[in-house]
Amino acid sequence: MSYLKFDKNLLINLEQSLPKEMLRTNQAGAYHCTSLVGCNTRKQHGLLVIPVEGMGDKPHVLLSSLDETVIQHGAPFNLGIHRYRGGVYSPNGHKYIREFDCESVPRMTYRVGGVILTKEKIFISEENRILIRYTLVEAHSPTTLRFRPFLAFREANSLCVANDSVNRAIEPVTNGIATCMYAGFPTLYMQFNHKAQWVDQPNWYNGIEYVKDLERGVPYCEDLWVPGYFEVPIKQGESLIFSAGVSEVNPRNLSKMYSAEVASRTPRTSFFNCLKNSAKQFYIRRGESMYLISGFPWGIVLARNTFMALPGLTLAIDHRADFETIMATALKALTRFADTGQVSDKIHGIEHPDIPLWALWAIQQYAKSTGTEACRQRYARSVASLVDYVLEGRHPNLYVDADTGLLSTDGHLHPVSWMNSQLGGMPVVRRTGKLVEFNALWYNALMFAASLIENDSSLASARERWLAQAEKMKQPFIDTFLNESGYLYDYVDGTFAEPSVRPNMAIAIGLDYSPLDRRQRKLVLDVVTRELLTPKGLRTLSPKSYGYRPNYLGSPDEREFAMHNGPARPWLIGFYADAYLRVFGVSGVAYIDRMLIGFEDDMSQGCIGSLSQLYDGNPPYTGRGAVSHATNVAEVLRAYRTLKRLVQ
Repeated sequence: MSYLKFDKNLLINLEQSLPKEMLRTNQAGAYHCTSLVGCNTRKQHGLLVIPVEGMGDKPHVLLSSLDETVIQHGAPFNLGIHRYRGGVYSPNGHKYIREFDCESVPRMTYRVGGVILTKEKIFISEENRILIRYTLVEAHSPTTLRFRPFLAFREANSLCVANDSVNRAIEPVTNGIATCMYAGFPTLYMQFNHKAQWVDQPNWYNGIEYVKDLERGVPYCEDLWVPGYFEVPIKQGESLIFSAGVSEVNPRNLSKMYSAEVASRTPRTSFFNCLKNSAKQFYIRRGESMYLISGFPWGIVLARNTFMALPGLTLAIDHRADFETIMATALKALTRFADTGQVSDKIHGIEHPDIPLWALWAIQQYAKSTGTEACRQRYARSVASLVDYVLEGRHPNLYVDADTGLLSTDGHLHPVSWMNSQLGGMPVVRRTGKLVEFNALWYNALMFAASLIENDSSLASARERWLAQAEKMKQPFIDTFLNESGYLYDYVDGTFAEPSVRPNMAIAIGLDYSPLDRRQRKLVLDVVTRELLTPKGLRTLSPKSYGYRPNYLGSPDEREFAMHNGPARPWLIGFYADAYLRVFGVSGVAYIDRMLIGFEDDMSQGCIGSLSQLYDGNPPYTGRGAVSHATNVAEVLRAYRTLKRLVQ
């Protein structure tokens, strides 16, 4: 039985099925995303969405959707579904759905009278091509399938409007056609493994609405171009494969290509396998370089998210080689910035002050996974370089206090941490001065670096310097951040100490090395548990603190304000679990295991098999934002693997 399976009763109820989404990627930046029933509910949804070279590598929707129609005895039964202006759904193809399951590939089963038809979709790895296999399981009379492609040819965050500039030319290719709506875009090739008849019937379909965008208070209505349709006869027991890509394919190879791709997939038969599949969807391979995208459907490659998510998305699923490739790509960009001040056009935000700290943390996780010796051989020089880069004050917005050894940064005008929401160009959560997780990560980095080169005589003087710096900042850290209420101030700027209870203190107590002793960690842990812990991670602000907004809803400005003022973040459970296990040892395993069970429910909610960007801070903890978020998947995976290692 499939781990992810949905029956007719849920699927035909649009109120229940439309909020459920599915995502597939090709590990090269392209993706397919839509609702479970195939009705696009966001402008970023599409059947083939790819980065376009020369257009900023931003994702562009080429093929928005493909409507299938079953024809018997001259009677058409359209299986598609769109929402049009005014909330009208047409056609109502969802009423023919009988079942959806998603084990190796997503499979939809339709029943139209005596016809049973299955539809399976799969992306070809590292190629901008999606394949859809249709199998006529049962039919009592001659059957023909009609396919009507809806084209957009636009950037994923924009909308298409009917116009006279569209290129109407259709070029015949083997078993299909090629077309390109506008100059500068790649040509879209649509082909079948069987001979298909193409019928020209060019038309704009006007007023298609995206209900998620409507709810978010952003533009939500567009027109899509349909140049015509394909017709292909199909016999009972026969399979028909449709290909959409940016290069022509030999139709004879489609069946073999499909089978090979299916064989390489991990079946989604468990919570861990779902997250493992989700983890690999964030990979982007470009030549010898490799990146992590921050999330779907509107994420980009971000430096902070890359280093934060890297251990969980690679080491936690036994992909050591991928860690090394992605780290090499990211370290190259970080080193270039450190040496020249040049920012990366591929990895955004490399200039932020906490990036070296998160990079050092990621390397530390590599050492824990592969062993100190392996880490020393590969990363000792990089670790030494990054630590000295920070210690010598060479970062333009990261300063080491000469008296206390604590780090400070200027966040008055621009966000400097992961709490980076903005309104009017200004930080919503103005964190400036001495930030608690910056200094905790710095102390941890100094101690880790010293332990990594413990037996390296050539770096003995550096090791002594790092240990001395860690010892220098240990008591000032406690004096600066630990307050009489038993928790840590979020940041301290001069004489002002931010009293709001925020989850950054969980990072501080979850690290391997901390200035706090076990008793002090427990005091902080108690506050975090009492005020921030939810079944979906840690709240970004305590309900008892001023400005608490638990729901990520409303206009763009309202959502931006709420983003870090209440909603829960699953990725913080990784540091919470680390802290809990450091305080309670193996006796805390059962408790953390129960915490992780709360995420298993989400495998069949939101984007099935993945985790949303954030969750409301109050029950029922609804998922919001990006439908699949790299850091969340990564840290839940890392916590899961930590538990498994403890109980083995």
